[in-house]
Parts: sequence; structure tokens; C-alpha cells
Amino acid sequence: MSGTRTIRAILFDKDGTLLDYAKSWLPVNRELAIFAADGDQELANHLLRETGMDPETGYVVPDSLLAAGNTREISEGLVAAGARREMEELVAHMDGLFASAASRAVPVTDLRQFFESLHGKGYKLGIASSDNERSIRHTAERFGFAHLVHYVAGYDSGFGTKPEPGMVLGFSEATGIDVSEIAVVGDNNHDLHMGQRAGAGLKVGVLTGTGSRESLSAASDHCLNDITELESILPALA
Repeated sequence: MSGTRTIRAILFDKDGTLLDYAKSWLPVNRELAIFAADGDQELANHLLRETGMDPETGYVVPDSLLAAGNTREISEGLVAAGARREMEELVAHMDGLFASAASRAVPVTDLRQFFESLHGKGYKLGIASSDNERSIRHTAERFGFAHLVHYVAGYDSGFGTKPEPGMVLGFSEATGIDVSEIAVVGDNNHDLHMGQRAGAGLKVGVLTGTGSRESLSAASDHCLNDITELESILPALA
């Protein structure tokens, strides 16, 4: 297992990993669908189903567009499913909606304390999300850990998109730490496959998003209930 290597840096996904996906994003998904449907609730429900969310139960299919896609990918899926908005209008609206959603997001734990603990142990810390960079930075500022993060990458930051390896390689370059000494932590297979393709030393799945233990088991070295369990597996590695 790759987890036997020394880990000196940790790259986190945001939604479903640092933020509780169901509490933070189900209302946002519904709001997006209503906009894309131009107010037609029946069409909005259809759009949600086609992009991965059951409009009645709120269940989000692991690795679906709403679970793992970036703004442009979700917009393409909405258009293909019959949205009444144009592609670029959806992208622009979604970027703004997702950035403002940071003010309503629900963290998995006290993120400032969590990042302070890891920072104090000497780890370099980063965030790589399929959301836009502005939204990531708003989240870090709102929860008080922006000054503890060495690297931020969104789908629009120039490092490519998940599950390609660019965000991990960018983190490696920014910190000067070899990819084999980086842990990638996320709630879906886009995150874990990104880590695999980059050659990350450790791939950790968490169950606070849209992935399940079953869906994450093949690509992860560890599958945790949430990020608060991360430190329990790191001291033996670092």
C-alpha cells in the first residue's frame, strides 16, 4: 500500500470533505435546477434526476455530475437534459451561486482548529475542488483557515480538472514536496483517481459527501467516516 510512505502534505477536496455535502449543497442544487428550468418545477425535478439527484429524497448518486462535476460539466449536463438557459448563462450563474453558497455552507468540524492542528504538526495544506477558486477562498476565509492553506486550486485555476492529475502536481510544485509524500483526501472517485494519476503517496476517502464505503474502497488506501479521523492514521506515516 502506498500509505506506508512518509506524508508531508495533504490536499483536501472541499465539498463533501471539508463541508457536509447534504447540509451544504442539497438546497443549492435545488436552487440551481429551478434557475436552469426557468421556474418550471417539473422540469427542475427532471434536471436534478438527469444530473444525479433524486428531487424527493435528496439522494445524490456517487460520482454523478452533481456529486463530482465542475461548473462547466454540470452546465453541459443540464443543457443536454433540456435546460431553458444557455450554456454560458448557466456557467456564469452557477459560479456566482456556488461562491455565495459559502456563506450557507456547513463544515464537517471546526475547520480552523482542524487546520491549525495539522499546520502545527508541519504539514503543508492545500484545497483542490471542482468548484471555482473564488468559492474555495470564500469558504476558507469564512471558517478562518485561509492563512493556514499553502495552495488553492479550482476548476478555473489553470491546473486542469478532476480526475486529471494537474491539481496534485500543482500542489507538489507550489510546496516543493514530492507527489509521493502527498495525501489526497476526498469524498468521491474523481478525487481519488486524481491522486492515483498523479502518483500521490496516500489516497483517503471520507463518507461526509456522496461516496459510500463501497464506491470508494477500490481507489482509496483508507476510508474514514470524516476528516477528524485523519490524524489517527497520519502520525505513523509522517
